[in-house]
Amino acid sequence: MAYGDRRLLRACCAVLVGGLIATGCADGRDDGADGAKPTGKARTGGASTPGGTAPAPTTTPTPTALDFTPDPKRAPKNAADARRLALAVVAGPDAWGPDYVKRTPYLSDPDYWPALGDGCSWETGTRPPGVLHSVTAYSEVPAADGRGTLRVAATVTVHRTEDDADWEMAETLEEALRCPDQCLRDGERIEGLISLGNPFGLGGNYTATDSLGERGGYFNDAFPGRQFYGWYQSRIGQVTVATVVKGAPGYSEETTDTTVGTVTAQVQALVTMLERVKDELEVQS
Repeated sequence: MAYGDRRLLRACCAVLVGGLIATGCADGRDDGADGAKPTGKARTGGASTPGGTAPAPTTTPTPTALDFTPDPKRAPKNAADARRLALAVVAGPDAWGPDYVKRTPYLSDPDYWPALGDGCSWETGTRPPGVLHSVTAYSEVPAADGRGTLRVAATVTVHRTEDDADWEMAETLEEALRCPDQCLRDGERIEGLISLGNPFGLGGNYTATDSLGERGGYFNDAFPGRQFYGWYQSRIGQVTVATVVKGAPGYSEETTDTTVGTVTAQVQALVTMLERVKDELEVQS
């Protein structure tokens, strides 16, 4: 990963984690469905000029628009085009980190579409007519050394229009408001969800047309206690991408001296997909 990408990754982690801690709006979703932008001042070390005066901080211009110019000729027009794009974009284990492997099954059924029922339980629904194709790739870190199995997933949804994709983002937030506690499937649930949604230029979002992040508690009958749950979703044009982590015993959201935090891996996978969307849809120079 290039230096610029690493800096973007650190920035995204800061806004998604720090921003969510401060908000009180709720949302959530299963992986089966399972940011802070630099403040404008670069960090400076403790060095000083020969005269003893510390160097002035370097300022970084704040982007005023997303660095993406779509090419209408490259936009998917049918299901076949959308499927090709989705499979080219979706993040596999290599995008999450070296310890991740494919789960079995690895890819979701082509006709699978999750729906949040009236009882706040996720069910299999009917894919909306505005969706050309959607795919979820399932990855995990197998249980080892006293740690549980860490399960993650990445989803790419290609819509017919940008308005359709925008509507999906809005529906995600609405679902959380009506169902802050949700049943993912038998033996799995999420509780106490909080979320934060930011269009480009607000809340540190300088990587996508629109973005949202969710955090909450994850409970699984297979192991005791509360684990973390995180869902991050972004939109560029007619495409939405999302990553989800369902925590497991022995794992931390934050990076330590011996492990890479799940937030870092999750945002890395999300940013990878955003860059792939741009590569697939933008004007070629």
